Amino acid sequence: MTKLVGENVLMRIFIGENDRYKHRPLYEVLVELFRKGGFAGVTVLRGISGFGAQSVYHTQKLLAISSDLPLIIEVVDTQEKIDVIMPRIDEIMGGGMITLEKATVIRYSHYAKKSKN
Repeated sequence: MTKLVGENVLMRIFIGENDRYKHRPLYEVLVELFRKGGFAGVTVLRGISGFGAQSVYHTQKLLAISSDLPLIIEVVDTQEKIDVIMPRIDEIMGGGMITLEKATVIRYSHYAKKSKN
């Protein structure tokens, strides 16, 4: 596993909960793609409200639950790995938005077993 420390890239993919690719939830397809690509990690965040290019407002309310809430998939890795996977993401995504920005990773590690002294 690659240790990420220093300058890397944060990719955010904005999609809807109902977005699909070949009848599967798009976020699941993307998470699997990143895992198979050997990325350091991925997180899917579910929004409580938002709107996209069509300006349709999606929200989570106490009595009325939207079935298409916004999702953000966040991935941090090297620019090289992101460049390699972007053509595949372009094939999979039918809509949504992707942002890229520089991110400084301060710490990335696995929990180490504590040695007994």
